[in-house]
Amino acid sequence: MIIKLHQSSLVLALLAILPACSSINLSNPFGTDNKEQSRTPQNATEYICEGNKHFYVRMLNNGNDAWLIYPDHEINLTKAGDANNRFTSGAITLLVNGDATTLNDGEKIIYTACKPQVKK
Repeated sequence: MIIKLHQSSLVLALLAILPACSSINLSNPFGTDNKEQSRTPQNATEYICEGNKHFYVRMLNNGNDAWLIYPDHEINLTKAGDANNRFTSGAITLLVNGDATTLNDGEKIIYTACKPQVKK
């Protein structure tokens, strides 16, 4: 008799909270309601280079710093005193020159003919 009473109480409790389930918005992960988020870092320009290499640059500090965003890490480059469009951090140099932008890592240029991508 006590077990039947507990089972009945459980069923009544579940029925009482069932309407609350309709207020929960469970989105379908495979549905079309979910929009893909942009992979471009916010406020950054993507550069696509020879060999389909790419990186992103976010200008900071009124153009005095360039935040270099690689696919796997980020580096702050400061504007060189001798040029308006050259940014450096030790061995790394970014020369922003329109469609001929280069990124130099020490003695080896690793990104050449980099073109800024226009945001749509």
